[in-house]
Amino acid sequence: MGRFVARRLLQMIPVFIGTTLLIFLMVYSLPGDPIKSLFGPKAADPATVARLRHEYGLDKSLLEQYWNYISGLFQGDFGQSFTGRPVADLMAEAFPVTIRLALLAFGFEVVVGIALGVLTGLKRGKFLDQFVLVLTLVVVSIPVFVIGFITQFLLGMKWKVITPTVQDSEDLGQLMIPAIVLAALSLAYVTRLTRTTVSENRRADYMRTAVAKGLPKRRVIGVHLMRNSLIPVVTFLGTDLGMLMGGAIVTEGIFNIQGVGNTLFRSIQTSEGPTVVGIVTVLVLVYLVSSLVVDLLYAVLDPRIRYA
Repeated sequence: MGRFVARRLLQMIPVFIGTTLLIFLMVYSLPGDPIKSLFGPKAADPATVARLRHEYGLDKSLLEQYWNYISGLFQGDFGQSFTGRPVADLMAEAFPVTIRLALLAFGFEVVVGIALGVLTGLKRGKFLDQFVLVLTLVVVSIPVFVIGFITQFLLGMKWKVITPTVQDSEDLGQLMIPAIVLAALSLAYVTRLTRTTVSENRRADYMRTAVAKGLPKRRVIGVHLMRNSLIPVVTFLGTDLGMLMGGAIVTEGIFNIQGVGNTLFRSIQTSEGPTVVGIVTVLVLVYLVSSLVVDLLYAVLDPRIRYA
């Protein structure tokens, strides 16, 4: 296991460098001068523009700029935004909010999604199964921003159950509805995926053997059925955590949550390259760590899987 983890960590290095290089080149090769955009509609003084470009290293080639960025990154320096604030400080304010939102959404989809998937998988063809299938199909068919606006209008404006926008991003109660909206699409996928794997594994030979041995139903379902059925679900959930943090840009915009999504959106609008690259770099790390955790969980769920 130790050698497997070490090998995976080494494999992450070229993936991380290649991904961040691609992101860096895409962001900094976009048309337009971010320095001139700082002056707005006013005419920019050429000398001032040249000085700022040199200060931020924009007068160098893209590969030199990337080398300077990645060198500083390994020292914990994400660079400086064009507003003068360190990118690390901006992310320190935004990421805790998005992490709380994403973890609430993740917990909701794990608990509710797997529970519904197991129930419908055990009662395949029954009324509950058909109802949940139709409901999840409807959720999958509706874009997240539509679900968000409908939820905001009904619960926040019409019925006055919640505030239309989040006033305190540290209040978990106010983040609950946005978290459910954020998790809606993933919840539908988790439910359908769990239902499919549970219903298929119910007919497997090892299940018939466990029942023939006279094992309690709770053990048959909770140990034998669940451990094998959750492997594809864990694969989806491992990548979904990073998707929730990246996809929060829509939900945070609807409910005015001052997290990574809002910061990233504003940075793209104002051509804040250092902030965009810094945020996306952290999201790449989240994806890489999540994929490693998923691989390690395989051995926990299925004893037949061993890593040399």
